[in-house]
Amino acid sequence: MATVLSIADAVQQRFTQALSAAFPDAADSDPQLRRSDRADFQANGIMSLAKPLRANPREVAARVLENLTADEVIASLEVSGPGFINVTVTDAAILDRLAARATDARLGVGSSTEPGVTVIDYSQPNIAKEMHVGHLRSTIIGDALVRTLEFSGEKVIKRNHLGDWGTQFGMLIQYLVEHPDKLDEDTEPAESGPSMSRLNRLYKASRALFDSDTDFADRSRRRVVELQAGDAETVASWQRMVDESKLYFEAVYANLGVLLEDTDAIGESYYNHMLADVCSDLEASGVAVRSDGALCVFFDDIKGPDGERTPLIVQKSDGGYGYATTDLAAIRDRVGMLGAEQLLYVVDSRQALHFQMVFETARRAGWLPDNVRALHLPFGTVLGKDGKPFKTRSGETVRLMDLLDEAVDRARTVVAEKSPQLGAEELEDRARQVGIGAVKYADLSTSRTRDYVFDTDRMVSLNGDTGAYLQYAYARIQSILRKAPEGVSPTAHQGLTLEPAERALGLLLDEFGATIDIVTETFEPHRLCAYLHNLASAYTTFYEHCPVLKAPSREIQETRLLLCQLTGQTLRQGMDLLGIGTPERL
Repeated sequence: MATVLSIADAVQQRFTQALSAAFPDAADSDPQLRRSDRADFQANGIMSLAKPLRANPREVAARVLENLTADEVIASLEVSGPGFINVTVTDAAILDRLAARATDARLGVGSSTEPGVTVIDYSQPNIAKEMHVGHLRSTIIGDALVRTLEFSGEKVIKRNHLGDWGTQFGMLIQYLVEHPDKLDEDTEPAESGPSMSRLNRLYKASRALFDSDTDFADRSRRRVVELQAGDAETVASWQRMVDESKLYFEAVYANLGVLLEDTDAIGESYYNHMLADVCSDLEASGVAVRSDGALCVFFDDIKGPDGERTPLIVQKSDGGYGYATTDLAAIRDRVGMLGAEQLLYVVDSRQALHFQMVFETARRAGWLPDNVRALHLPFGTVLGKDGKPFKTRSGETVRLMDLLDEAVDRARTVVAEKSPQLGAEELEDRARQVGIGAVKYADLSTSRTRDYVFDTDRMVSLNGDTGAYLQYAYARIQSILRKAPEGVSPTAHQGLTLEPAERALGLLLDEFGATIDIVTETFEPHRLCAYLHNLASAYTTFYEHCPVLKAPSREIQETRLLLCQLTGQTLRQGMDLLGIGTPERL
């Protein structure tokens, strides 16, 4: 089905034509159409247009109105205040769009006819280490952006940049070679699923030995060289750790309900064979220079506390490579091989300077051409109730699995109290949807760059700005639709006069497509969360003031059922873009 032209866009078109007719020299002026509490819309652009014309704003507004008339979309127009134009739209226009959106699988939201290619880098856990609360935001935000960009028509390539290479693997592998039985030990029951407990014990034991035994430390350093050289035994041990870790990552992603798969996991090791060429090409082109034996890129506007320029080190003085080298190789690969037109990095705000230097280096080298956009999408920190970075009581970083289990446990209590008739299996399914949805919504509803407090009691509340509130609104709508009398179906009946709550809900439903556009332009999922919460709140007001199952006539009942149906469809689609489940009953 073709994209449904929103009422806002239809009114915008009419104003643009009227402005062009009234003031040909100002044909490109923006009417600045906004939703208003004084009417359905208000055009605020007359004020800025009047200034260069040296005319009275109210007189300018009057001339614009001479070229605007009431029609099938616009019911009435009036000049307000110093020169604003208030616009009221027709009930027919609202009903037309409700009917069109309700019968379209995409709710009348178009997709790009010329999709680009976006590579998005997110989650980024480390091999042999458990995922912790610090991985939550990158994983959830990245997943929501993938879903939204794909819905808009973009071709999206996911990249989970695993930390699977580095000097620590020499220590881990050497310990594993000398103690091959350690990785087979498992103190946890099989039903608990893939676990990182074995690798955690391996890391702690190897670190303790590395710090206390110089001979083992020397053997570990030699093992790093063997790993880099491709020694078969060493690579096999490394691969064993990678495989074990991936099983665990997949279990976490399944628990979270995100789209990442094993094929999206491209670790640092993938770029190893490219690093030498990255360095030689940078040095040959003069982008990088030798400084105290290291290969560096300098920036005039980036200096340290001592006033000296802070370099990006792409090769250490001992010949080793760092994160910068790998990130540059990744850019080269993603643009050159994957055809990326947009690179997105969902990484915490502490890496802002790193990405600034990496992007500028890639631009200088010609690996990041002007027609390719590269953006670091920083995010804030998850805090405990004390307002400090979230830690366990012993001061350790909170395991991500523990955090999710806590949310599901709390949700199970809430759901059981709300619906005591649920069987054990259904209760568990609802608890998981509500608990995981609560965690995701709490994260995504916060502006990406802000910190937020992780509070499971607030997150799973059925009231307020929570994921559970949206899920409850959706479930309540489905209950109403199931109770509709036989032979009565959701239908928009033209000629009806809509109640204020019906109009407000209908106009808000018409804004879904514009909201998706904003999210794909700003990469800020919290804007979709705000829209969905406003929609659920508007539905609550509608439900309180406009009886559905006890409507005064069949026409009114069917029209209100259509409002219910489309609200449910929009909530479901919107929450799906956030990666949040929508239980039919709650």
